[in-house]
Amino acid sequence: MSETKDKFFDFKLFKRLFVYIKPYKFIFFSLTFFVILLAGLSAATPKLTEYAIDDSIVNKNEKDFLFYITLMLVALVLQTIFQLLFIYYASWLGQNLVKDIRIKLFDHLLSFKMKYYDNSSVGVLITRSVADMERIADIFGQGLFMIIRDLLTMVVVFGFMLYTNLKLSLIVVLMLPLLIYATRIFQKYMKRAFEEVRSEVSNLNSFVQERLTGMKILQLFSREAIEYEKFKAINQRHKKGWLKTVWYNSFFFPIAELFGSVTIGLVAWYGGLNIVASSNVSQGVLISFIMYIPMLFRPLRQIADKFNTLQMGMVAATRVFKVLDTTSHIDDAGTQIAQDFKGNIAFNNVKFSYVQDEEVLKGISFNVKAGETVAIVGATGAGKSTIINLLNRFYEIKDGDILVDDINIKSFTLQSLRSQIAVVLQDVFLFADTIMSNITLDHPEVSEADVITAAKDIGVHEFISSLPNGYNYNVKERGVMLSSGQRQLISFLRAYVTNPSILVLDEATSSVDSYSEQLIQNATDKITKGRTSIVIAHRLATVKKADKIIVMDAGKIVEQGTHDELLKIENGYYKNLYEVQFLQEKVA
Repeated sequence: MSETKDKFFDFKLFKRLFVYIKPYKFIFFSLTFFVILLAGLSAATPKLTEYAIDDSIVNKNEKDFLFYITLMLVALVLQTIFQLLFIYYASWLGQNLVKDIRIKLFDHLLSFKMKYYDNSSVGVLITRSVADMERIADIFGQGLFMIIRDLLTMVVVFGFMLYTNLKLSLIVVLMLPLLIYATRIFQKYMKRAFEEVRSEVSNLNSFVQERLTGMKILQLFSREAIEYEKFKAINQRHKKGWLKTVWYNSFFFPIAELFGSVTIGLVAWYGGLNIVASSNVSQGVLISFIMYIPMLFRPLRQIADKFNTLQMGMVAATRVFKVLDTTSHIDDAGTQIAQDFKGNIAFNNVKFSYVQDEEVLKGISFNVKAGETVAIVGATGAGKSTIINLLNRFYEIKDGDILVDDINIKSFTLQSLRSQIAVVLQDVFLFADTIMSNITLDHPEVSEADVITAAKDIGVHEFISSLPNGYNYNVKERGVMLSSGQRQLISFLRAYVTNPSILVLDEATSSVDSYSEQLIQNATDKITKGRTSIVIAHRLATVKKADKIIVMDAGKIVEQGTHDELLKIENGYYKNLYEVQFLQEKVA
């Protein structure tokens, strides 16, 4: 963006936008035709007025006068019609272009690595997808074509002025460079001001979005006053950015009006003297020039105003294209379609870092046989959840191999791989929609009958049926209308209804009430039966039932075996964990 900071118009950026115009090139060229037509019609009215005065009023020719008045009326009607078409289709083009860019941006965002979202502000991305898109639409609806129309009008008007009277035109020429220079300075400073405004808008959106999402935390820790002061500071910077644009506008437009008024005064003075002296300036010519000058100067002022809109759109487009140019995708070069896995899983010397040179997994190796339930235990930060993220290829591993049924997971297409693995997370995310939609995620192959049958299988049908509207109950944003245990049950059903080959439960029974825990435990037994399952859990019952337990510490596997085998290891990590944590839980 800094490379184009002082450019009047970024042609390289517009070239990228023009790619999206191609499907609508008929409208684009039609708008170009409207621009030319409007410029000609605008300049015709003063010329017709000149003829009406000099040929009809001065000579008292009523017939010719009515003829010129009729022509002016026709020109006015045509100008109104084409102006209406021009404004409508310029906005139509902008909105359609933005629709296409927004779809491409959202599709791009859908394929980003999780690492991108780990390091990005959701508020900023929302700004790029919504507010910045509207500014891009304004490039065409209120910016570019309006500027072209005004520039062309100025050229045509000035051509008429030169043709009509050279001396009066020279007076206008003497004042015009001053206004053009002032306009150029204004544009330069407005560009910088609008870049600052867009930056502060992104900061404001990001701050508000994060605080609204984490409102419970703010109130729990009595952070209201502190966050209020932070918001005031950000809002103050936002206000200062906008006030700069207001100041530049307040300074420029009165100066532009002054130049226009002075020019009209000089033309009236010089033309009036020539009329009195019976020189080559007629009354019609003088009147037409007085009409021409606002038509020449006003577009220049409007161009400065439209330039603000254009620059905001260009800044927004630069930001949007920066996201579109971001390459943060998992390599989806696999060609094999994953379907009906047996469920054999192997991690071979897998190393991984979220942050460079800070290994989270330090060369771990383990095997899960088809149909086995394997529990992974360890302290927070040991790397348990990372294993799940890597199995689903949310992140790329640094070294080693991950195999499913003896095939490297990189050989599978991402979509087919993930379709065979169902994950139930500790922090369940539900959309502001019905329970049915949250379970099926609007997948066309999953019917309502399938969902109800699956719900009965794992024992959650009664719970869902007890809710108002049953499966059509709207859980609101993030499922706030349900308890944490109820959300977990919905998550279990969502995983079960897909009939996955591999099931992953990430601490799915933590922080729930005893009744919900019993339902969840029953659901766990049902959906893990005969299916390869990886369970990250703190609950004693889940861990004891596992065919194998993998014990992790600081990114390494320190022990593997069954519950009974691990308890026999003297001073073993699992044994200590069991005695300290699991026995306490059992007593509780």
